[in-house]
Amino acid sequence: MRRSIATVSLSGTLEEKLRAAARAGFDGVEIFENDLVASPLAPREIRALASSLGLGIDLYQPFRDFGGVTEEQLAADLRRAEAKFALMVELGADTLLVCSNTAPDAIDDDALVAEQLYRLAEAARPYGVRIAYEALAWGTHVSTYGHTWDLVRRADHPGLGVCLDSFHVLSRGDDPAGIRDVPGDKIFFLQLADAPRMAMDVLQWSRHHRCFPGQGDFDLAAFTDHVLAAGYDGPLSLEVFNDVFRAADTGRTAADAHRSLALLEDAVLRRREENGDGAPEQLVRLPDPVPPRRFAFVEVAADTSATAEARAVLEALGFTHTRDHRSKPVELWEHGGTRILLNATDPRLGHTWDRAAAITAVGLDTDRPDRALERAGALSAPPLPRRRDPAETDLHAVAAPDGTAVFFCPDAGPGDQAWLDDFSAPAVHHPRDEAGPRLTGIDHIGLHQPFDQFDEAALFYRSVLGLSPSESTDLAAPDGLVRSRALVHRASGLRIALNVSVLGFGEHTRAAGGAQHIALGCEDVFAVAEAMRAHGRPPLRVPDNYYADLAARTDLAPATVERMRAHGVLYDRDPGTGAEFWHCYTPLLDGRLFFEVVQRGAGYEGFGARNTPVRMALHRAERDS
Repeated sequence: MRRSIATVSLSGTLEEKLRAAARAGFDGVEIFENDLVASPLAPREIRALASSLGLGIDLYQPFRDFGGVTEEQLAADLRRAEAKFALMVELGADTLLVCSNTAPDAIDDDALVAEQLYRLAEAARPYGVRIAYEALAWGTHVSTYGHTWDLVRRADHPGLGVCLDSFHVLSRGDDPAGIRDVPGDKIFFLQLADAPRMAMDVLQWSRHHRCFPGQGDFDLAAFTDHVLAAGYDGPLSLEVFNDVFRAADTGRTAADAHRSLALLEDAVLRRREENGDGAPEQLVRLPDPVPPRRFAFVEVAADTSATAEARAVLEALGFTHTRDHRSKPVELWEHGGTRILLNATDPRLGHTWDRAAAITAVGLDTDRPDRALERAGALSAPPLPRRRDPAETDLHAVAAPDGTAVFFCPDAGPGDQAWLDDFSAPAVHHPRDEAGPRLTGIDHIGLHQPFDQFDEAALFYRSVLGLSPSESTDLAAPDGLVRSRALVHRASGLRIALNVSVLGFGEHTRAAGGAQHIALGCEDVFAVAEAMRAHGRPPLRVPDNYYADLAARTDLAPATVERMRAHGVLYDRDPGTGAEFWHCYTPLLDGRLFFEVVQRGAGYEGFGARNTPVRMALHRAERDS
């Protein structure tokens, strides 16, 4: 099916937007009038540029505040429309988006509006232009798709149809099932946008907070299914008003947009299969997600000054430096089946962050790395070029939006950990006491995102890895809000938490939302904390006020609270299930990275979010000391 995008969804000049849309794989664009007006290119030149890029111009928009006007105003509107029709001929666009009237003095008379729509469509006929009539959710009298269809049907002109916009339908809570009753040949255009659920004025919601499919809370698969079931066979087009997208990198945003449509088409197909409905041939199905079973490894890069401290922290956590990479300055640290790679160089060429210690790669155990890579490629995440020795394992990897490398590691059995052969024969530097406290694996990782890539990253991990996103949570940091969103694979329990400083700047963002972390599961958090203390790297000391509050709001025994105070352990409990969560934190490594040790009770699915503001305040104080 043709995939299109409105130029208003992207940043930059019109020419830059067209080139970015073409590179991302779109088939066409909607030209937003403001973009054309500001362009130095004549309409014919824009048409030629689009054609040279393989793009069709599927829609010209918007023509505002038409219908329900006086005869005098109608005459002026028709003169205005004639100029647009002539421009569209030069532009090579054959469909004009006409919005329902939002003027406070619009006349509430359906017969009048239908008659005026007929006259507009008749005026467009000689130019070969069709009129797609759209109900704005805040229209003065016409604000629902059902009303627009009634008016189009009453006008009864072959060049007049409806434009359906998912935001205008779903933001009002309208039932989209009625779309199936609209003849497909009278649905002239489909515009798609997702959005988070927000209790705010619908106009401001629409103008500032739309996002791409899969990044918000709307059920766009069901909405799109209804439209296709009606017989619509035109483009799937994105019209997304978003302040962040309009300031972000044009190419990245276009690629993210194209990824969202690929995921949406796949979701519609799978929905139809589940319901026993026929699948439209024009939709493209993605390769099935390859479930990640666990973290094969997490790689941490640190410069020379931070590497020594990283080693000391890993030793305190019970890890042993077991091997060294044959051709790179990378150390393998292990604790049972838990593996951390410590990279003493900075391999993050093109990485969006500075050279502070950071998570630069994750390895995921999967049954079919080749299929995982195939799915990633279909979702605009091509293979990551890698420099390697010919004798080394050829691991498949892709780059996440923030530059983190995601490796797909074979996991059909113990003998398939071939990547371990790239490390030298075991040469234990500091043998670990096997009788010490046991870690159970990597519980989750926390990745800080650049401000303009938070939604993009969530869609990447959801679509490429098949993770399920939770709702975003806003946390109060000492210097502003931090937004967090977890993505989880329910079957395996693999978890990735994404964090972003909401304002995107500030002196202390690194100590607040800007820090990354690796959370290690354990059987006894107190034993791990005691072992850390014995190695000279105790957990962060938590203020007494925290434990006074904990004692007041829980039924924990006083002796338990005192034990927690002594070891820097924090606590959370699921109010529904009563499942418990115990955790502690290391100080910041190089001002950027820390480790967390968690003891997750059966049935606890959270991350101890209520304690995160305490942690952020402690790390800020540590950084300032």
